[in-house]
Amino acid sequence: MSRSTVPSGPVTATLDAAEEYVAARVGDALEAVFDAVAATRADTAALLARVAAEGRRAVTADLAALRPGLHLRLVRQELVSGVGFVAAPGMLADVPAWLEWWQSDASGDVRPLLLDLDPRTSAYSDYTHWDWFALPRDTGRRAVAGPYVDYLCSDEYSLTLSAPVEVGGRFLGVAAADVYLRHFEAAALPLLRRLPGPARLVNARGRVAASSDPAQLAGSLTKGPDFAAVLESGRPGTFGGLRLVPCLGVPLVLVVAGG
Repeated sequence: MSRSTVPSGPVTATLDAAEEYVAARVGDALEAVFDAVAATRADTAALLARVAAEGRRAVTADLAALRPGLHLRLVRQELVSGVGFVAAPGMLADVPAWLEWWQSDASGDVRPLLLDLDPRTSAYSDYTHWDWFALPRDTGRRAVAGPYVDYLCSDEYSLTLSAPVEVGGRFLGVAAADVYLRHFEAAALPLLRRLPGPARLVNARGRVAASSDPAQLAGSLTKGPDFAAVLESGRPGTFGGLRLVPCLGVPLVLVVAGG
């Protein structure tokens, strides 16, 4: 039954409650990933603050101190496939750019990501335009980027959750975690299918992260609504026959036809 055919308030209230339940459970699933991001952010900020207190600039060797925590998060967080710190260009004294990034392989082993980030030879040396870096840098808030094919880290269709790392009000990079889209969809689709109509999850820019609607596949773009404003307000809204429900605590919006 679509919302346009609902004849009375009590039934509408039931549908609203179902949507809010789904949005909250999606929020719970991603909040566990953001916990890994937050821990990485805290460890990195503390490390870089200690280095600054020594009166010097950080170097890549300093970031090795993050590895025990990164390894632990990969083992403990079921949805996390990669996690680490991505330095703002020029922040480190010994290299122009750097990812202190670790990921788990199909067997569960933890391994480092080794990249050529020399701007003379690498197509990936400038990562500052990617949403997972640009959104936290520009907004000061955490973000969900994707889904996209992650050519930088895994060649997998992925979501990246990220948050800015700052020390003394200065932006130094982002803490981030990757989630393979196939793993996120496995968690999200059973929830979306609890709803009576087509539904999808979109990020602040309208990119579909998961969908039970065959006309709106993951990776497609939903145009029209101001999803960032919905997330900012934290309140459900409507737009052109769509019901927009912000997910509890995380930057995704549940979009349901028939609002």
